[in-house]
Amino acid sequence: MEISSKENTCFFSNNTVLPVDQSSFKSESSTSKEKRSCCGGIKIFLGALSFVYFAKALSGSYLKSTITQIERRFDIPSSLVGVIDGSFEIGNLLIIILVSYFGAKLHRPRIIGAGCLIMSAGTFLIAMPQFFMERYRYERFPSTINSTVSISPCLQDKSQTPLSALEKSQTKMSAGCEKEAGSSMWIYVLLGNLLRGIGETPIQPLGITYIDDYAVEENAALYIGCVQTAAIIGPIFGFLLGSLCAKLYVDIGFVDLDSVTISPKDVQWVGAWWLGYLIAGVISVLAGIPFWFLPKHLPKPESRKNSSTSSEQSKFIIEENKEHTSYQQQAKLAQMAKPDYFLPSLKNLFGNPVYILYLCASIIQFNSLIGMVTYKPKYIEQQYGQTSSKTNFVIGLINIPAVAFGIFSGGLIMKKFRIGVLGAAKLSFGSSFFGYLLLLSLFAMGCENSDVAGLTVSYHGTKPMTDYKQALFSECNSGCSCSKNDWDPICGENGVTYVSACLAGCRASNGSGKNTVFFNCSCVGSFESSQSSSAVVGPCQKGKECPKMFLYFLVISVITSYTLSVGGTPGYILLLRCIKPHLKSFALGIYTLAIRVLAGIPAPVYFGVAIDTSCLKWGSKRCGGRGACRLYDSNALRYVYLGLTLVLGTVSIFFSVAVLWVLRKRSSPQDETLSANGERGTCGTKSRKESFVNSDQLIQSTYWPEKETRL
Repeated sequence: MEISSKENTCFFSNNTVLPVDQSSFKSESSTSKEKRSCCGGIKIFLGALSFVYFAKALSGSYLKSTITQIERRFDIPSSLVGVIDGSFEIGNLLIIILVSYFGAKLHRPRIIGAGCLIMSAGTFLIAMPQFFMERYRYERFPSTINSTVSISPCLQDKSQTPLSALEKSQTKMSAGCEKEAGSSMWIYVLLGNLLRGIGETPIQPLGITYIDDYAVEENAALYIGCVQTAAIIGPIFGFLLGSLCAKLYVDIGFVDLDSVTISPKDVQWVGAWWLGYLIAGVISVLAGIPFWFLPKHLPKPESRKNSSTSSEQSKFIIEENKEHTSYQQQAKLAQMAKPDYFLPSLKNLFGNPVYILYLCASIIQFNSLIGMVTYKPKYIEQQYGQTSSKTNFVIGLINIPAVAFGIFSGGLIMKKFRIGVLGAAKLSFGSSFFGYLLLLSLFAMGCENSDVAGLTVSYHGTKPMTDYKQALFSECNSGCSCSKNDWDPICGENGVTYVSACLAGCRASNGSGKNTVFFNCSCVGSFESSQSSSAVVGPCQKGKECPKMFLYFLVISVITSYTLSVGGTPGYILLLRCIKPHLKSFALGIYTLAIRVLAGIPAPVYFGVAIDTSCLKWGSKRCGGRGACRLYDSNALRYVYLGLTLVLGTVSIFFSVAVLWVLRKRSSPQDETLSANGERGTCGTKSRKESFVNSDQLIQSTYWPEKETRL
């Protein structure tokens, strides 16, 4: 049974023992008791909401950390992985309008609890394909697998291979094709992420407004700051969890690990990506439990009852009391949904030039940041030859704390120097300008392509032919029956990587598994300055300068992350200060909607398509068709990834300049805050002190869409 605010007040006051003849003491004691009960209830809600923010941030960042693992496990290109990543935003958009517009009239804690269950169901669904798919198969020549059969890599005559082994291999391949042809298990990952987006939707709008409605006014900013802090801590643990799971083999617990012949450094390695989703799903379930036991309403503090002005969000929440009937509530909701109420607000909002220009700048900048963050693990792995485990560890332990510190610094600067609207616009512009300027230096901090015979160098040590497919074959391997589709790299004694032992012309091998050594490799011996003709399993390491370049990249990346994050809070304050007070919630809803539709969904897709253009060697599926990329052109990848990020960032800076120009045009010389006509929907006149006080309360409440994963 739901309890109203007045009933709650009475309930908590009834247990107080009071003298009959001291009415003033009775009033003071009742107020004190109500304050304690209110604070207790809101603090329980605060703890539960902080845990939910931690859970959703952890699962979201863990998805980012498994992008390359999912790509390899399901043998799909980066563009398709981008679609999977964007499905979260699609799920969010399906119900965000309904939740934001009508959710305040319902039982907000229980809606959040239901969202947590849906979010956990989606997380579990992402992991399910692992239990229904066959075991992961990587490309390996039979001689590198633990076997008593000795097979020459260079098959001059297929009769050298025992018939039983060939038949067994063909039978397995045929069965695998039949199973693979009828299933596209990556769809379950997409649907699971879509479900995650649906479940996450009510957490932010309903949770924050619940705190704003029932917390003491001076404590609201602090409470919201605690929630956002939890949202920053979540990604740290998410990427660290991704680092741990990437070290474990994908089929751990299902296969004998001694039979695995690849290591985490191999491009075909797939970690236990599914394990982290099971852990994140359990955390989401636990996070949702407390909300089912929290009340619909809490006692409002005395300061809120006596104040003539309510919180901005409360203007959109219709107060409920015992006299209202359900029919009247439905009538008010229907009135809010009428076009007569909605369209004028929309027209007023889009008639505000500062809002429109800042919205355009944010959309383009988030396209840049979302694309950069989504494929940052892939870029580090491919450009610097790092393992997935080390990449996730570095991002979680270095980049994300830099983002958190940057957001905090932006709020601190706003408070310390009492910055107004125009100053906030300048600070936001400055952070973006210098951030992208630092990003420009990363072009000089890349690694050269690894020497791969037939792809990046010729079999004689010179540059390859234009047609990479034809270049895979040479005189040294002309007598071998090799496939150009295989990817089973070996490292020759000459420091050159060969696509397979067959294409290296190897005619003998010794050992098994990871310890296999190939001998009499004609292509290794024919390479200029070659002293031997032997090779070992796995690709050769990147150049000697690459570890140093990776260190430089990390330093600049951390500084860039911090610099870009400093402008987040000032930009958010600018957004809020240039809108009529009664349109703030609506403006933030439109802002979030635009970011998700025009940045969150398309950015991972077209970044993935662009990255796919830099692929040199595609993998092949067992049943034919193109799989995941095995080798990228390092130079092309660097220019595509960083170039696209910088181009988008530069365009957003031009819009930021336009915002500054409009603000300067409308500001007075004596004050940096705007003085404008309310009828035109521009910023209202405020004193510097008033603007500072208001911005101080919003410093800790800054929210970016998926802010916790923007590195």
